[in-house]
Amino acid sequence: VLVTGGAGFIGSHVATALLQRGDSVIIIDNMNDYYNVSIKESNLEWVKEVAATKRTKKMDSNITADKNDEDENNNPNLSIYYGDINNSTLLSAIFDQQYEHNAPITHICHLAARAGVRPSIRNPHIYIRANIMGTLNILDFARRYNVTNVVMASSSSVYGEVINNGSNEGSSFSEEMHVADTPLSPYAQTKRSVELLSYTYHNLYQLNITNLRFFTVYGPRGRPDMAPHIFISNIFRGESIEQYGDGKSSRDYTYIDDVVNGVVRSLDRPYPYQIINVGGGS
Repeated sequence: VLVTGGAGFIGSHVATALLQRGDSVIIIDNMNDYYNVSIKESNLEWVKEVAATKRTKKMDSNITADKNDEDENNNPNLSIYYGDINNSTLLSAIFDQQYEHNAPITHICHLAARAGVRPSIRNPHIYIRANIMGTLNILDFARRYNVTNVVMASSSSVYGEVINNGSNEGSSFSEEMHVADTPLSPYAQTKRSVELLSYTYHNLYQLNITNLRFFTVYGPRGRPDMAPHIFISNIFRGESIEQYGDGKSSRDYTYIDDVVNGVVRSLDRPYPYQIINVGGGS
């Protein structure tokens, strides 16, 4: 299983779940500085600890990206690459290497993305490149190498402002009930765009692709820019919590183990094309 964004919050949890059940995992992550890179490095250390059973020969040094460490690829079931999913040379080398070792990549869990709603408003270009162009590259490699199943991370933000009978209270988030055609940020727009792009690739090349719309995920090793982390940190330090709006809004949060469960089940159950909410609703 190729896990893009495997050093991130959700990606590292998914990678460890796959390793724990005996899957071979290949992680690629560009370690961008959206938040403190040391957190991602710590996530990878945790993944490597889970995978640590015995050493294996390293992949050829010419296909690892800019940053190498002698212990990065030290387990027969885990390989880690530091690089950008827009780097076709790196992806070609990874896919070819696996094929040559009679261990082709059969499944892709595509979680790599530039996160954050407000930052996407300030710098939309980086989101277009990372989220849309990066996903296009991943889907094209899935097509070229006959990948069995692709599971991609989407977001509840694609729904925009969900209104039900004039009120957002009690709204049930359902892809059948709410057409996701009103994204309110560049980030949300990129996520909706890759859902449509994945349908095109399914239609043209019969790829099995499932898009999972996540609803604000929280849990151990969570992202420091998310509200649960910010709120608890402020409370711990005795600082006030910044309030947006009139304080009457509410939001669903989804525990990381439930999200991982949804991702793994989706990897195991190929659909021709599907969009599934993971969390959300009453």
